[in-house]
Parts: sequence; C-alpha cells; structure tokens
Amino acid sequence: MRKELYLLIGLLLTAAPIARAAANTFSINSTATTNNGPLPVLYTCDGKDISPQLSWKNPPAKTQSYALIMVDTDGSNGGFYHWILYNLPKDTKQLDEGVTKLPPGTLVGTTNFGREQYNGPCPPKGSSHHYVFTLYALDGKLSLPAGEDAQTILAAIKPHVLGSVSYTTIYNRWG
Repeated sequence: MRKELYLLIGLLLTAAPIARAAANTFSINSTATTNNGPLPVLYTCDGKDISPQLSWKNPPAKTQSYALIMVDTDGSNGGFYHWILYNLPKDTKQLDEGVTKLPPGTLVGTTNFGREQYNGPCPPKGSSHHYVFTLYALDGKLSLPAGEDAQTILAAIKPHVLGSVSYTTIYNRWG
C-alpha cells in the first residue's frame, strides 16, 4: 500500500511540470470553427468574404513580430495564398473577425488573387479544400516593403522563425 502511494506521489510530481509546459505551448485558435473543422460560408467567396477571428497565446521568448500566412494546400502549384500579413507587432494577440484596421506597422502581402487583403476560400465547385493559417513568431521585423508575395515572405522569414503554429479549416463547395 505504501509503495503504491509513493508511486502515485512520484507520478503526480512528474506530471505537474509536463502539464504546465503543455499549458504554455504556443498555440493558435479561432471562434469561427474548430481546428480541422469546416469553415462557415461567411468567411468564403460564397458569403461575405471576411476574415475569421484568430487568437494566439504563449509565443516563444524573444518574439519581436509575427507573420501570418493563409494557404489553400489543395490549390494549384502546391499552394494558393489567400492572406499574407507580416510585421505584426509582438504584443498582438488576436485579429478580430472581418478585421479592416490592422495593428500599426503590419504589412499586407499580395495574394494569388493579386490583392493585398484577405481573400476567402473559393475552390472550384464540386470540391473540398484545406486552408491552413500559419502564424510565425519571429526574432525581428522584416525589412521588406508592403505587397510582397508569399514566396518572398517565406524566404525572408526562414532565418528568423522562433516557432510556428497552424490552424486548418476545410471548405466544401458542393454547389
């Protein structure tokens, strides 16, 4: 009996730091849908085409800015980019639904639609595509002008990434 008690106490003491570490993990979330869940029509070309709410917590230490990239992983050429933000200030913790006023200093990249804005999912009718929002925590700001494309941003952030998190949604366009 005493041996089991000591074993239980040992397990609890070992589990507590692991639970705290898991609770402090860099993460991203949305009130619009669940991770790997369906994206409501509101956020697509078939709805109001507004950006979903996104929030994040527990960025890596020394984070100085963020980059956010939304890509259709089922799109042409290995990815079709729908939203590109960079130089988001380090104190930013969320983007509201339908955000039109970005945090000061945030730059917007050019999507595959040729626009500097959020462009919601719009896969060909009769298909289902996956849309991945990836948030990169960076050790500084990028020295790039506004309007850069996703490939340029991804190349520029590569040596500056402290950590990244992704959130996947699915849009079925069966109409």
